[in-house]
Amino acid sequence: MLGIIGGSGLTKLPDLAMTGTREVRTPYGDPSSALVFGQIAGRDVVFLARHGAEHTIPPHRINYRANLRAMHDAGVREIVAVFSVGGIAAGLGPGAIVVPDQLIDYTWGRDHTYFDGHDNNVVHIDFTRPYTQSLRVALLDAARQAGIPATGTGVYGAVNGPRLETAAEIDMLERDGVTIVGMTGMPEAALARELDIGYAALAVSVNHAAGRGDSADRISLEQIRSALEPAMIHVRKILELWIQGHD
Repeated sequence: MLGIIGGSGLTKLPDLAMTGTREVRTPYGDPSSALVFGQIAGRDVVFLARHGAEHTIPPHRINYRANLRAMHDAGVREIVAVFSVGGIAAGLGPGAIVVPDQLIDYTWGRDHTYFDGHDNNVVHIDFTRPYTQSLRVALLDAARQAGIPATGTGVYGAVNGPRLETAAEIDMLERDGVTIVGMTGMPEAALARELDIGYAALAVSVNHAAGRGDSADRISLEQIRSALEPAMIHVRKILELWIQGHD
């Protein structure tokens, strides 16, 4: 079973031949939305809207543990997570697509693990490479097939939000090696690893990060909204080809 978690701009999959929805409850509470089941290219797919079906849940309030547990319990073993991000590195302005290979977590106050000691069991996971390499390669292959340029490396900096960053914070992130910045990349990736679910990120830049490019003085939320729609057309095509080529 293949899973897709949609972020800002991707609250539903128009190409999904829907077969049903399921409201679920997990030991960690309710996920952000009902699970949507269907098929793309004859393959079974489960979709979950990270911010809720109507995009009403801010990044720091998302129940990441419930989301990942719900997907796991539905039989999902590989997830492609879609993110809208700000571009920090040169060439990663609006419209750029990145399949990152690393991340740095700057979030705080989130329930970030299933292994919180309640059962007196201490568990450590290896997180050297936070994204599943085979999934990353498959996404990049799908992008090439679609003729859509995609950057095959990058460092996702996960910040808490919901406010956008200051120019000085972006300067700091750049010094740390971060190339794209978003608010929902963690703890999602780590929770997937704890559940032994293959996981890769498909990130779309919808703005220059604060202090960069046309965001030098301020970030235009209207420009972000206008960049989302054409970017998500590319994302949906990449996802379709990834699913078609899945063994």
